[in-house]
Order: sequence, then C-alpha cells, then structure tokens
Amino acid sequence: MARLMAFLVVATLFLGFSLGATIYDIVRGGGVALDSLDGDAPRLSGVIRIDGSSTVYPITEYIATLFMERYPSVSVYVGVSGTGGGFKRFVTGETDINDASREIKEVEARQAEMNGVRYVEIPIAIDGVVVIVNPGNTWVDSLTIEELRMIWAPDSRVERWSDIRPGWPDKPINLYGPGPDSGTFDFFTEYLFSEAGVSRTDYIASEDDNVILRGVENDLYGLGYFGLAYYLENMDRVRAVPVDAGSGPIEPTLEKVQRFEYPLSRLLYLYVNLDRLDSDPVLREFVAFYLEHAYEAALEVGYAPLPQAYYKAATAMIREGIYRGLYELAMYWAPSIEVGDEPI
Repeated sequence: MARLMAFLVVATLFLGFSLGATIYDIVRGGGVALDSLDGDAPRLSGVIRIDGSSTVYPITEYIATLFMERYPSVSVYVGVSGTGGGFKRFVTGETDINDASREIKEVEARQAEMNGVRYVEIPIAIDGVVVIVNPGNTWVDSLTIEELRMIWAPDSRVERWSDIRPGWPDKPINLYGPGPDSGTFDFFTEYLFSEAGVSRTDYIASEDDNVILRGVENDLYGLGYFGLAYYLENMDRVRAVPVDAGSGPIEPTLEKVQRFEYPLSRLLYLYVNLDRLDSDPVLREFVAFYLEHAYEAALEVGYAPLPQAYYKAATAMIREGIYRGLYELAMYWAPSIEVGDEPI
C-alpha cells in the first residue's frame, strides 16, 4: 500500500494526473506518447560524452552501439573511470552522462551545484555485488554479513582463513576488490559499515573488474567482490559465495537479485546533465532510446532489468520533458518484479 501511495503521489506531482487515475492511465494515457518516434528516424548528428561505472559500462556500450547504428552521424564516447572518477568529470560539466553503480554523494552534489551543473537521476537496471572465491576453494559454503565485516573492516585482524571460522585452512587470505573510485566499492562498504569508503586497504585494488577476476581465479586462497554481470560471464572461472544477512545463505542469482532478496542487491543509474538534456535533441533522444532498449540490454549483458512498464513510462516522461520522479517510479515496481515481466 505504501508503494502504491508513493507512486500516485509521483504521478500527481510530476505527471499531472489526479489521485483517481489508474496505473494504466498513468502509463498509457494522459496524452503521453509512448510511440512518439514511430516511422522514419529523424536525422541527428552530434557528440555524446559518457564516463563512469565499469559495472554500468556493458549496458551503456551495448545501447550506444545500437544508437550509433541507427544514427550514424552521432558519436557516443563511453569511458570507464569508475563511478567516483566519472562524477569528478560530470560535476564540472565535462561529460553529458555519468554511469553510476551508486547514488551521487553529498559532496559530489555540492560540487555540481557550485559549478551550475543540474542533473537528473535515472534508474536503469538492478545489479548485485557478488563475493567470489577460487573454484578450488572447498571450505567456504557461505559468509555472513558479520564475517564480511570482520574481513573488510579497517582494523581487521583477519589474516588467515582460520581467523574467520575454526576448521578453515590455516592459510593466508588474499583479498581483491574495487578501488576507491568504484561505485561498487562505495556500495559494498556502505552496506557493511553504514559509511562509504570504510575498508581495510591492504588488498589488491582495481577499478578494472578483470583484474579482480584474474586475481581470484589464479589464487586458491583469494577472495574478492564485483558486479553480478561479470560473475555470470565468468562462472567457470570463479565461484560465488552465498551471503547470509540473517535469514540463511542466499545465492546471487538473477531472480533473487531482481527481487532484492539477495542482500547485496542495488539499483544502477544514469546521471544526466539536465540543462543539456532539456536543450539538446541528440542527448534527449539518446536517453529515451536508452530507456527503450534497457530491458533487452540488461538481460543481454547479465543484469536484472526493471519491468518493461517502468521503461515505457520513463521513456514517455523523457520525451515529454518530465524529468522528476523517475527514481520513485522505479521503486514502485522494483520490489515485486520478475524476470520476463510483461508490460502493463
């Protein structure tokens, strides 16, 4: 009921519907054109600059390729500086879009405001952070949240596997994980310690997920973490560890991540320069195109999509110049969705 009321408030404030409107009215009606670009594609030319999360990169790269195939005179450049590294450029106006695997931080928002950069936050998919070990690791069947805190705390005394549980090997534990410019690092540390960036530093850190993958793959006593898609692409190279947040160990499957049953589930975002979105038809068409194709792109690269109904409504909002309320719209559906979800 709370979700329904939140959605209706969004619809009332941002979409101009009455509280008596149905979800069908909101998504389908009200003069919001869901198929406003049927027919021949308009001729567009220009440049779009994107940077940010390595986690979001596969979705954005997939959609950017489709977009440039449809609009050959548009160039879309997609960088991978990590969420935090991308925000450093975005808040100065250097880029049009920042891919993000976490929400913008207060300090980043203040920097954007000081630089006159307004932005819109757009949820685009759901991801999970997966804890991984070497396939030859036969002793770890799961890890609790408290054990993860023990391992990754700044003052951690965990140096050997036997420090975590008696009976585990008396061998050094070698840690691999994202660096401090990574949104995955921020999400993981904030989840464990209620403050982003709180972590031990004596581990092999990289914003490149492939470095983490290769490290754990070649290290029997290694442990690391990164995004779900990279794990699903490389299930034959590393093993996922079920995580227990108090209700028993839960494996990071696509279905459990999408339902937010897996403890380390999270939303993925685009942050878009609002003034350019409002004034540049190329950027506005790219963002609408992105949302139109995000469902298929998420599944293609191994992420959990939001419902198709969300993408249709969000696309319609962007085309109509309505930029507020997209997060609330996503969260209305997020807790109750399924893979293969059909539009309303």
